[in-house]
Amino acid sequence: MTTLHDVTALAARDHHLAVVSTLRAGGTIQSSLVNAGVMQHPLTGDDALAFVTYGKVKLANLRARPQVTVTFRASWEWVAVEGDAQLVGPDDPVDGVDAERLRLLLREVFVAAGGNHDDWDGYDRTMVAERRSAVLIAPRRIYSNSPG
Repeated sequence: MTTLHDVTALAARDHHLAVVSTLRAGGTIQSSLVNAGVMQHPLTGDDALAFVTYGKVKLANLRARPQVTVTFRASWEWVAVEGDAQLVGPDDPVDGVDAERLRLLLREVFVAAGGNHDDWDGYDRTMVAERRSAVLIAPRRIYSNSPG
């Protein structure tokens, strides 16, 4: 059985790069590349897959249709996580997450996705200016090409 532990191990092998696939209104798939990682969900305490995003396409798709698949790969190995996205951001408010908690959450997601920063104040300003949101995914299904 493939787990989030397997996701973490594989993600670390290629800079936590993952392909995120969302569903467009017309039923076609929209995919893009992000850095993603596993972290504790800030509201439930359960393990979740997370990434930070901005812009119109991915967020609009996830707001209307929260189902998402995130696929990591390294060499010929891959692992995919399916679930529903919960958005937390300036345009996606969540009870219990004020502006300060959002600022810290975006940092936490960035670090979980393999990031580090030498100018956190600059990072925070960019997150606010670009109206970035955290995407938190409670896994519904995890599968891979490994025989585990």
